[in-house]
Amino acid sequence: MTMNTPRRRALYAGVAAVAGLTGAGLAWRHQGLAGQASAELNVLWDSEFRRPGGQRLRLSDYQGAGLVVNFWATWCPPCVEEMPLLDAFFRENSSKGWQVIGLAIDQPSQVRRFLDQFPVTYPIGLAGLGGSELARSLGNTEGALPFTVVVDAQGRVKQRKVGRLSEEEVKNWA
Repeated sequence: MTMNTPRRRALYAGVAAVAGLTGAGLAWRHQGLAGQASAELNVLWDSEFRRPGGQRLRLSDYQGAGLVVNFWATWCPPCVEEMPLLDAFFRENSSKGWQVIGLAIDQPSQVRRFLDQFPVTYPIGLAGLGGSELARSLGNTEGALPFTVVVDAQGRVKQRKVGRLSEEEVKNWA
């Protein structure tokens, strides 16, 4: 029995056609998502939060810079575990134009107590439940924490991550 029968060639051609169409569909979807990113980011840039010390944190002030937005909570162990990694990235890369913002999905009093014990050098915003809606609008459909969005200086989303960040992921941002 030969492997090169007309039926087998037709099967291979069909599989190749499906694979090609799937690739084209994914590319089209990716292009569509890239176009949506600017609309999603408009919600981000329009956001404003109070900081633990009472000052305002306007995200539009960070437009045009590389920006890492990390949604976290004091009661979330992976959130707390990745904060030193984010703080190190901020300290090492802020002179290169990168910014890090932590948006706490938590009670303001809990955040203040936490930051008194475990301070970070990057700005923290008290986002509360409104922060959960912002995270959803940025692609966190599960509403899970931690959630991180990385935006480059041109305003393009480079990465979205639900779950704890790794050192390797953070190194690849700058």
